[in-house]
Amino acid sequence: MSTQDNPQDGSLPPQASSTSQDAAFLGWQENSAGEMFPLYTVQKTGHAQYLSSVTEETLQALRMPIPPTPSPYPGAGLPPWHNLSTELVNPATAREAVEAADLDYNVINIPWKQIPESYRVPGASDPWAVMRTDTGAVLGIMEDHHEPVQNRDAFAFFDHLVAAGKATYIAAGTFGRGESIWIMARLPGFINVQGNDIVGKHLLLSHSHSGSPATQVKVAPIRLVCYNTLTIAMEDSGEVFVRHSAHSARDWQWADSLLGSAIARYDQLDRTFNRMALTKINSKQLLDYVTELAPDEVEEKDIAKNQAVRTACLESYESGQGADLSPGTLWSAFNCVADYTDHKMDGYPRGRLKSLWFGAGEQLKLKAFHLAERMM
Repeated sequence: MSTQDNPQDGSLPPQASSTSQDAAFLGWQENSAGEMFPLYTVQKTGHAQYLSSVTEETLQALRMPIPPTPSPYPGAGLPPWHNLSTELVNPATAREAVEAADLDYNVINIPWKQIPESYRVPGASDPWAVMRTDTGAVLGIMEDHHEPVQNRDAFAFFDHLVAAGKATYIAAGTFGRGESIWIMARLPGFINVQGNDIVGKHLLLSHSHSGSPATQVKVAPIRLVCYNTLTIAMEDSGEVFVRHSAHSARDWQWADSLLGSAIARYDQLDRTFNRMALTKINSKQLLDYVTELAPDEVEEKDIAKNQAVRTACLESYESGQGADLSPGTLWSAFNCVADYTDHKMDGYPRGRLKSLWFGAGEQLKLKAFHLAERMM
């Protein structure tokens, strides 16, 4: 069996660490079935397995955080949040992650009439506003007064899973003037699509001050060959929003339930992704697929835009990163759309990132995903 060590290309984003590294990534190996898996080495001095090579499952059993694990594919590039966030190195709590990423500003609710004229939102009519105390920026407006949840407290419910070695905080960032913040958490294990196409398991935690639902959790699988992402609801019934409480035991129980839902969703996605990779399509079916996603039956001003979307998707299908892993399949068709939204869609990088997780990019990918499901 061979071990492949493939550090990511490009400069690294800012790193923030609040705990030492108990283990380090060693490389990727293949098992007897040809499926790739990562290998690590224990670096905790004095530990019984010091300098031993271990699997991810062993690190979990030892309750050691999973260290940063690069893609096994040469030229894979970098995650879409690269240079737009702080890379985290095993913070023990979400509070530490938020502080390390410099997101621990305070917010308060104040009457609208007390907001300085320069910060007022045109056309706003609600009587209360959410304001950052360090900059004075208005982050959102609301109909009634309630005690805001501070960033440092927003994800505390998830710390129980991190402490148990069931998740690792890997990156944190913000959008706009601080209207919302996010933390990406990696879960143990991978989805192997036909053995040679690895998808990482992640959860996207977000917290908003802009008047939309405050704290939200989404499943966020990431394809390591190209760092295409898909954000999808935890449950078929819809999005999962967090109800904050002062009872830590209740939060822990809820977090365990949340993890159970995430594992069930990833089991479902494993089956779906592999079925997509086994479903062959011809050139006409591919063209029909991208045309349904970006049709010509739109307003005249959008026709040229949709044509450009189709062209970009078809180019990614033929020559995009990872196109050679499952050629001629629904899996490749879906990923050509994800490649467009994550790497080519119009907009500046931070705006594109917000779009592919919470906006038009996310909606186009979900439409592509569900259309591919119906074609199987």
